[in-house]
Amino acid sequence: MERRKILIATKTYPSISKKYKETVCTAGILLDNDETPVCWIRIYPVRFRTLSFDRQYPRWSIVSAKIERNEKDYRVESYRIDDSSIEVIRSLGTSNYWQERKSFVLPFQSPSISSISNQGRSLGIIKPLKIDSYFCRPASSEWSDSQKAVLDQGDFFEEASDLEKIPYQFGYKFTAQDGTQHKFSISDWEISQLYRNCRNSSQKATLAEREKDALEKVRQKLAERFMDEDKIDLYFIVGNLKNHSKTFMIIGLFYPPFKSQLDLGI
Repeated sequence: MERRKILIATKTYPSISKKYKETVCTAGILLDNDETPVCWIRIYPVRFRTLSFDRQYPRWSIVSAKIERNEKDYRVESYRIDDSSIEVIRSLGTSNYWQERKSFVLPFQSPSISSISNQGRSLGIIKPLKIDSYFCRPASSEWSDSQKAVLDQGDFFEEASDLEKIPYQFGYKFTAQDGTQHKFSISDWEISQLYRNCRNSSQKATLAEREKDALEKVRQKLAERFMDEDKIDLYFIVGNLKNHSKTFMIIGLFYPPFKSQLDLGI
């Protein structure tokens, strides 16, 4: 394995795996030693919740870790990581309309999903031409039987025993720059945790009422705040599924504040 620097752009909500038990898929930008952006990278598996506190990298941090190309994954961006080697170097702030973060990720912007696929890529960032609508739909609140079997294993680490299955899918219907319409769910851990935090902090009396309260707060953020083109410059970080190369989803939202003409002094 080779030690490299990586900018962490997003990480998905934890999932249950027969092979790795609990895992998190992380996407980011591979960097040179001088922190020059090189290309998109996917690091997997990461048993994130079992990492020591100093290794639990926040989003938009630059980390150093030992990695190697995952030869069992056809996706060129996929790397294995020695999660015990992770060192958090620094975090990128939000000053000047997220300029530092933009400088790392926007050079890799693609116009459409098809352009990413046509280049043989499985990760990218796109700016939708138009967001047609936000959606929220119920999902199973239970893990599958095979996932439950993993959870029931006697040697399964304690931290994973409380891993909650999010009973809703959030997402967007949108039109890409090439005119193609898509309907993508969002697997960003940040959004799933927003739902959990809002539900758990709700003062409503019943679980159904607390869930309704949380869903409304998620809707306000995704459908009102993020879709306000006068305030938010919204991009989608997208990735495909290993076993379904043509199936993409939103694995991260990139939402710098919009720089208006007034801000520019015009």
